[in-house]
Order: sequence, then C-alpha cells, then structure tokens
Amino acid sequence: MKYVVVLYDGMADYPVPALGGKTPMMCAKKPVFDSLAQKSVVGLVKTVDDSLKPGSDVANMSVMGFDPLKYYTGRSPLEAVSIGVKLRDDDVTLRCNLVTLSEDEPYESKTMVDYSAGDISTAEAQELIRSVQEHFGNERFAYYPGVSYRHCLVVHGGTTELGNMTPPHDISGRVITSYLSGSENAKELIAMMKESYDLLKNHPVNKKRVAEGKRPANSIWLWGEGKKPMLPSFESLFGLKGTVVSAVDLLKGIALSSGMEAPDVEGATGYIDTNFEGKAQAAVEALESGKDFVYLHFEAPDECGHRNEPENKVRAIELIDERVLPIILKALEKYDDYKIMILPDHPTPIVTMTHARDPVPFMIYHKNGAAEGVASINEETAKATGVFVEKGCELMGMFIS
Repeated sequence: MKYVVVLYDGMADYPVPALGGKTPMMCAKKPVFDSLAQKSVVGLVKTVDDSLKPGSDVANMSVMGFDPLKYYTGRSPLEAVSIGVKLRDDDVTLRCNLVTLSEDEPYESKTMVDYSAGDISTAEAQELIRSVQEHFGNERFAYYPGVSYRHCLVVHGGTTELGNMTPPHDISGRVITSYLSGSENAKELIAMMKESYDLLKNHPVNKKRVAEGKRPANSIWLWGEGKKPMLPSFESLFGLKGTVVSAVDLLKGIALSSGMEAPDVEGATGYIDTNFEGKAQAAVEALESGKDFVYLHFEAPDECGHRNEPENKVRAIELIDERVLPIILKALEKYDDYKIMILPDHPTPIVTMTHARDPVPFMIYHKNGAAEGVASINEETAKATGVFVEKGCELMGMFIS
C-alpha cells in the first residue's frame, strides 16, 4: 500500500468579492481533483486547536499526525533544523524575515510594505544575512541564511518569553507601531531590528534592487520563537517510511525532525512559479525507492492569499491539478493499492490576507475502496457531507487505517 498526501497550503478561503462572492476552490477548474472527490470520503477537518495560532507549522504538524498540543515547540526551530543548524537544549531560535518597510518615517512608525522583500532571491538574501551576522553576530547571537526571505536567528541561552513577536505576513500594509514587542526580554531583539534598517537600506544589494525597480530588503523582522524540536519519528507512530517534498524550510524541518527524508528540488520556489513537475517527480521517485508515504506540499495558494491575489490563487489550484496530480496518479496506478488525501492545512483568506483556524475540506481516495463523495469539492460541499474530524492530528490515523 502506498500513501500520498497532496497539501495545498492555505487553499481554503472565504467568499471573495473579486471572484463574485465565490472562493478560489469554487472558481478553479480542477477536473482531476474533482474526479477523485466524486469517489472519496469528503468532509471537514479542524487542523488548528482554538488555543493555538493558525500557523502553517501547527497546521501541517496536525495533518501529519503530530499533536501540536503535545509536540509543538515553535516554528523557527523546525526551520533551523532544515538549514542544518545544530541546536543545543538552551538555544532559542527565531525566524528572521527580510522585509520591505516604508522609507520616510521613524522606524516605529513605518509600514510593512512587503513581508518577503519582493521575493528576494536566495543569492541576494545570503549577502544581506552575511552582513547582518558580521554586524550583530557574537557569542550569543548567530544568524543563518535560509531560502529567499526566510532566515534564522539562534539566541544561545535565550528565552521564549518575548511578548508580541508578530508574523510580518499578518500585518501587510499596516503601521508596525503596535506590533513591536514591548517586553523587556525582547528589548535587544527589537533594537537589532531597528538598527538593521540603517545597516541594510544602502547595502549594495539593495541599491542594485532599487535601480532595477525592485523592492529593497531594508530590515530584518524577528518572530516565531521556539526551542529545539522534540518530535517522535513518523515511522514509530504509523509504521511507514516517509518523504516530504516541499520548497519551504518549515516543512523540511518537520520532516527531518521526525525521521523522514526531505529532498531538494531544483526550481522549487514556494510560489506560483515553482517547479510543479519537478516536485511531482520527486514524490514519484520517493515511492519507487521504497518509501510507503509521501507528503507533497505546495506553498503557492498560501502566498497568493497573503498577497491579495485572488486570480493567482485560483490559478495555483488549477496548476496543481494540471501539472501535478496527473503525474502522481499515473505513477500510483502500477501499485496494487494506494490511498491519496488532498487538503489544505488552514485557510488563508484573501479578504484578511492572513491565516485562519476554520475547519478545512479534505478528501481521501482509496483505489480499492468504495465511497460516494461530491461532484466538485470546495468548502461548502465538504461541509454538506456532515463528515467532521474535530481533532486534526487524528486525520492521519484515519487515512492510514
């Protein structure tokens, strides 16, 4: 038996005025997805407990079968593991975004123009993080480069009691004043954020980007604090050897922390321009190499939600249908039996441009099973089935059983 999860990050949504009051799932042409849903168990699953923030970290851990209430230690440590940072028990990590802030105001009054600094390239970002490390790095603080705008700070002997360290994608277009932590424990971190603006605004990388009409990465933004991950192995929980295929360090970190493989895929960007076929082929190769379970993650719908791009979010769903699902299904047909589960981790509504914790639609297709699903899967048709999984981390057991 082979098991494949195709995770459309942030796909679920609320009605979008620009889409005629429909959601992207309702608008997308997704014949392959819908044809599977017609013969699948379809319903809703609550992937984020009401006591937790609706991040991709918590939601994907939940979908993978790890109870975040038991195992979650923060987002950034998972990303640190992915980029090869060896963490000590007393280390605290933070996500370090390279962001674009408005230019004319004092730092505290600036606006979050772009949480991704115009999708800065990894090569450019590495130069900037190198400068940040040279300027701020010492025996206590260490900055590590990641991918594109996503990087990591390790604080040796740090604390996670930092007050309000807000994710930058939650405050797009907003003045940052009330989102800078006032905690005494965060004082040094906020000071580095402020000083980084003066360090980076005239950096050669940013001068070149501005000359090319691109947004400068003119500040670091620290958030997502946490401590060394303590996940059990996926195989010990479910008896399956697994692989996670993703473009983002967070998912790779979950994989590596739980004993799964996380291959790099050339051209995988985490956005709508990603190498869809390359990621699908990596999943196929994992199955052919003897893996029983593959978790194939696509970030593009989530990014489009954060950026208020309804048409691109629709198109992201369609591209997975056109360029991924046919490759996966063709490869699976040679096996005597298989199951495929398709779902988002959480909603990223266009109207709010940030994550929500509402239940999300899911479908489970079993090659040798029999189920009566829905004609076309979306938030409303999934709800109408009456199938509801209240605790997200139990869905994986339902899928594998």
